[in-house]
Amino acid sequence: MIRIRCASTTSTQNSGLFDFILPLFEKKTGIKVDVVAVGTGAAIELGKRGDADVVFVHAKEQELKAVQEGFFINRHDVMYNDFVIIGPSSDPAKIKGMRSAADAFKKIAESGSLFVSRGDKSGTHTRELSLWKKAGREPVGRKWYLEVGQGMEKTQRIADEKRAYTLTDRGTWLAAKDKDKLDMAVVLEGDPAFFNQYGVMAVNPERFKTVKKKEAMEFLNWLISKQGQEAIAAFKDKNGNRLFTPNAK
Repeated sequence: MIRIRCASTTSTQNSGLFDFILPLFEKKTGIKVDVVAVGTGAAIELGKRGDADVVFVHAKEQELKAVQEGFFINRHDVMYNDFVIIGPSSDPAKIKGMRSAADAFKKIAESGSLFVSRGDKSGTHTRELSLWKKAGREPVGRKWYLEVGQGMEKTQRIADEKRAYTLTDRGTWLAAKDKDKLDMAVVLEGDPAFFNQYGVMAVNPERFKTVKKKEAMEFLNWLISKQGQEAIAAFKDKNGNRLFTPNAK
């Protein structure tokens, strides 16, 4: 069996998406996909070093820049979900019901309510920093702001232990909240700035002779094919919530 390496995010792994869709791809093609789940920034770096065949992440600007620089080829949108702010049910910053994430971040800063950041250059961390910028606040170094350098699921658990707020993707939240017995709630959702696009791209085989181009392209094309898109749509949590919405063009 031929194996390829897919560098991806902790959210695709933690949510259980890969456990659901990869057996379908392997059955169809006989290609085994080994997933390395790290933050988006680290996944792109793995690809840039030729340590992966395919990269499946969620930071479109960074992805397009890396394609332009010649590290990757054939980038496609695959699916999306959204970000949410979760926090203690007591909602110390009183942000529940607000519509703007930037305004909510302002209130968190002004009230000095504890906020846990992934601090790992992932797609989620990148989005969080852009929201602080939009809010006109610089949280780094403040005593209420904790950077943990962890994946999403671990960050959620730390926020729960500390009774703090954090930004998470809905897929990881839904997949982990019962399993990890999180005593938290979604306090803000629905801001258009929370749209979270995932994309896939193949590592450029002209840069790295070790890249398995044929198999990498088979996986990429399967993800954006009717069968791949239907598999993503069929993936739900135990309460029947769809965790990702396919949107390949």
